[in-house]
Amino acid sequence: MVSINYASREINCKIVYYGPGLSGKTTNLQFVHGKVPSKSRGDLISLATEADRTLYFDFLPVDVGQIAGFNTKFQLYTVPGQVFYDATRRLVLRGVDGLVFVADSQPEKMDENIESLSNMFDNLKTCGIDAESIPLVFQWNKRDLPDVLPVAELEGQLNPKGMPSFEGVATTGIGVFDTLKMITKLVLENAKSRAVARAPAAPPVRQPAPEPVSAGAPSNSSPQWSASSGGSATATQTAPAETTAVPMPSTIHREPSLRVRGGSAKTRPSPVRRAPESLRSRPKRKSLFARIFGWIIGR
Repeated sequence: MVSINYASREINCKIVYYGPGLSGKTTNLQFVHGKVPSKSRGDLISLATEADRTLYFDFLPVDVGQIAGFNTKFQLYTVPGQVFYDATRRLVLRGVDGLVFVADSQPEKMDENIESLSNMFDNLKTCGIDAESIPLVFQWNKRDLPDVLPVAELEGQLNPKGMPSFEGVATTGIGVFDTLKMITKLVLENAKSRAVARAPAAPPVRQPAPEPVSAGAPSNSSPQWSASSGGSATATQTAPAETTAVPMPSTIHREPSLRVRGGSAKTRPSPVRRAPESLRSRPKRKSLFARIFGWIIGR
């Protein structure tokens, strides 16, 4: 599956070259690695043994520019061709986004081609990968050798579904980049179609909530008050289709008033009772000495 690294803003796609031993998988990657600019490629890691050229995989990230602001990189792997490295094959296939099957065009290698192709589909199933959903490209390698099988026979034996295929000579680079360009194109198209299929449906548009209306400000949806001829107030509600009238009570509650000294009446929120005379504080009377002293100094 295509992985997206939002921190480094990279889209990483994994492409695996599959095929029998000595069919040209490693030679394909070595040629690509040698032709790609050093700024756009990583180190090529190759582990060789006596039985096969590649024990584990070759790793080659290829930078193909930016897509929607993300740098797209392809990681190219090969699997060991020998059967007893089957566990390693399954490990390399995990998370694969595209497959290139490199077939040997020699007649004596046809049985190995068929066995390797069947093993590839079995390992995909073991890894829980749907083979129908993974882009696949065939390369008929070693076309420069004498007495090679016709392309039509290779197509009929290995590619009955008519997947894209190319003739190749990996040692000289014939068909190498054609194969690589096709598989990268299919991987990007497949990733795009999956992203569209998994995109969530647009949420329903919510109607905006009605804005609050300040008290006393009439509007189209707020009741409007008017005085009736009988002295009572009525409320009319403006509606789209009809107008309804809500009667208001004829008596209006008023807060109790309190009459104070001076003859004027003031409306207060609530009546206030005056404390009894006995409980009120009385001013202190000056003593006789204080009154005489005040009279002397002219008070």
